[in-house]
Amino acid sequence: MDRKTDQLHIYFLPMMAPGHMIPLVDIARQFARRGAKVTIITTPLNASTFSKAIQRDRELGSDISNRTTEFPCKEAGLPDGCENIASTTSTEMYLKFIMGLSLFQQPFEQFLEEDHPDCLVAAPQFSWAVDVAAKLGIPRLFFNGTGFFPLCALHSLMEHKPHLKVESETEEFIIPGLPDTIKMSRQQLPDHLKCETESIITEIVRNIMKAEMTSYGSIVNSFYELEPYYVKHWELKGRKAWHIGPVSLYNKDNEDKAQRGHGTSFCEHQCLDWLNTKEPKSVIYICFGSMSVFSSTQLLEIAMALEASNQQFIWATQDAINEEQTWMPEGFEEKLKGQGLIIKGWVPQVLILDHEAIGGFVTHCGWNSLLEGVTAGVPMVTWPLSAEQFFNEKLPTEILKIGVPVGAQAWSYRTDSTVPINRENIQGAITKLMVGQEAEEMRSRAAALGNLAKMAVEKGGSSDNSLGSLLEELRKRKSSSN
Repeated sequence: MDRKTDQLHIYFLPMMAPGHMIPLVDIARQFARRGAKVTIITTPLNASTFSKAIQRDRELGSDISNRTTEFPCKEAGLPDGCENIASTTSTEMYLKFIMGLSLFQQPFEQFLEEDHPDCLVAAPQFSWAVDVAAKLGIPRLFFNGTGFFPLCALHSLMEHKPHLKVESETEEFIIPGLPDTIKMSRQQLPDHLKCETESIITEIVRNIMKAEMTSYGSIVNSFYELEPYYVKHWELKGRKAWHIGPVSLYNKDNEDKAQRGHGTSFCEHQCLDWLNTKEPKSVIYICFGSMSVFSSTQLLEIAMALEASNQQFIWATQDAINEEQTWMPEGFEEKLKGQGLIIKGWVPQVLILDHEAIGGFVTHCGWNSLLEGVTAGVPMVTWPLSAEQFFNEKLPTEILKIGVPVGAQAWSYRTDSTVPINRENIQGAITKLMVGQEAEEMRSRAAALGNLAKMAVEKGGSSDNSLGSLLEELRKRKSSSN
């Protein structure tokens, strides 16, 4: 192959949010390792979170680089430095951020015209990317950041609207047409799905779904063995998709795992040194992602449940919203020094989950976290909060049988606007996950899934083959257009 003329050049445009950017950067790096030339487009602040990883890849021979453009904070009505969804602190700021993404189109088009790449992989929020790619005559691949099961569930919900046929927020309905019987209630859905009238958010969602359906196809962070019936269900709808995950497994060494999605690793050694003193499968890890917002009342309930459970734990917690950190009982950390480790802020999640001492995971059911738990072979206590997390919860709890629901019932951007889940329910879910015969059975099923996840990305595995077939299809397309 003449590298200069035949090498694929692929543009990646990740959404500026941790749950989107981290897996799409993993995917971009893997494409480059497979011989493609890769360019990642983002803002300077976001580029700094993965620039070290890109530099290491370049030193190892990968043809990968960043191109940056400033985020139009002022034009979008946002404060300077608000370049990531995680920096927004209200629904109003969130909407301004999403609307500001349209201002990315002009500089992005200029980059495309200069470089003439062969393919564009873009996040769904850049709904204009389909038209931009079509103008250049190149395929646009869609990366949603979630799995086949939630994609199928959401599309069925949007098509059949069973949630509009129930009489109350708590009455259950069945999502029709899925391989499994999945029940939900209206209170587990975001407002824009429940609303029969038009709003800014429903217009955004409609544009995203239209862009998805008119894209060349989708790349999905999942593996066939995890949700085979939903891979088939998606493809039977005539939608092209390639399952290429779990993408966290593309990070082979501890440095990549520790710094994944973060420029530096502040607490890696603290976490691992503490875990090294614990017995296998004896520690439960609690983390609700980078964007969760809890009230002081809810944080206190979690703390009291952990103490009462007598389980050893690592808890990655954020500060209570708009409050001083007064929720923690005086002397709590000192009292539980041997039992638990509390980390405030970011933690190297993949490294923690991979440690042999971890026996369970309390998660908000963000797709990345859920898949990282599966990959590590760890059963879960599920505590969905927002986004598509109430869909995601059904996979480990009802289909895979590796999860225990904590009892969350109401969708909300922030738990300080919902009734707190009490300590008794939290403790009960943790105990059910960690103690007894049922816990052992869940742990065994989770371990088997973890092995399948690792096999999927190895040479000849289902995800490795899927990625290979996608690259081959893109190469043939490039050759035929030359």
